Amino acid sequence: MSNQTDTAIHPYLTFNGNCREAMTFYKESLDAGLEIMDFGSAPMEVPEEAKNNVLHAILTRDGITLMASDCRPGQPVKAGDNVSLSVNCTSRAQADTFFNRLGAGGTVTMPLEDTFWGAYFGMLTDQFGIHWMFNYDEPRP
Repeated sequence: MSNQTDTAIHPYLTFNGNCREAMTFYKESLDAGLEIMDFGSAPMEVPEEAKNNVLHAILTRDGITLMASDCRPGQPVKAGDNVSLSVNCTSRAQADTFFNRLGAGGTVTMPLEDTFWGAYFGMLTDQFGIHWMFNYDEPRP
């Protein structure tokens, strides 16, 4: 993913194995660009039957950004729990601040940490039941 120069919030959808189908439909419907990375291309252990599932997809067109993935194997989602707000941060400090403030009274589902895709990333559910993701893409040389 590219370096973010402005803070932005984008919807992030989670599917139960049909992310590729859904995002292809949205791509065609919105005449947008689509990038997809599957679980099998990531440096992590996944069952053979999940390797073609989508780890991360991003659809873009003009001012539209829609991100999505399939759920992790063995962790299905249900309608209502399958939409998160993804905050693209401009620094680690901003990610830490937003994460700590929005996490007050909520539940951390993944602490902020460095990831294999080169980002500082974490997830939580706030005190109102809203799912949040925080991402800071490290500058690339």
